[in-house]
Amino acid sequence: MTVTISRQGNWEIVDVRLSDPRVTPMLEELAQEYSARYHDHLDEEELREEMVRYPAAEFEPPVGGLILILEDGVAVAGGAFRPRSEPELGEIDRGAYPHESRTPDDRPAVPTAELKRIWTHHAHRRKGLAAQVIEQLETRIRDLGYPRIYLTTGPRQPEAEGLYLKTGYTPLYEIADEYEEPLPFEKWLSAPTH
Repeated sequence: MTVTISRQGNWEIVDVRLSDPRVTPMLEELAQEYSARYHDHLDEEELREEMVRYPAAEFEPPVGGLILILEDGVAVAGGAFRPRSEPELGEIDRGAYPHESRTPDDRPAVPTAELKRIWTHHAHRRKGLAAQVIEQLETRIRDLGYPRIYLTTGPRQPEAEGLYLKTGYTPLYEIADEYEEPLPFEKWLSAPTH
């Protein structure tokens, strides 16, 4: 499944499945990046497990999605989303909907999409591609009816932290503090229904 959404010069935005061979460079570069930044926290086996933790079906419509930005047919940026059902990090009483955002066992109380694997090829960074990926994913998430988006990024990825803050995500942690665990964010696309 490849659907061309738009073209801008040499850029093309496509919806793909995780099995699409054009996704492989994204996952390989992400694995290298994680290994370089977290080598003292993740061994090779843990890294492999992290990269394949979620079933591919979770990244496919009608519950998820995966997009790539291609330049002359080659992936230069991408990202995905899946339905979130796991307990979450962050404080339960943060955000605009404190009593509705999570159940007592910290699971999302409303349908929640989780952003995963936001990536820009190292040679194409600082061109606004990651923000474009997020914008495209948010459109798909909104179209599928998710009112809320959740994500985490690693504490050694200040570029990602800055990107999420810049694109309107609310941190569910104190920005001034230093952390070793993943940094959680959320964004409400619409108020939860009662």
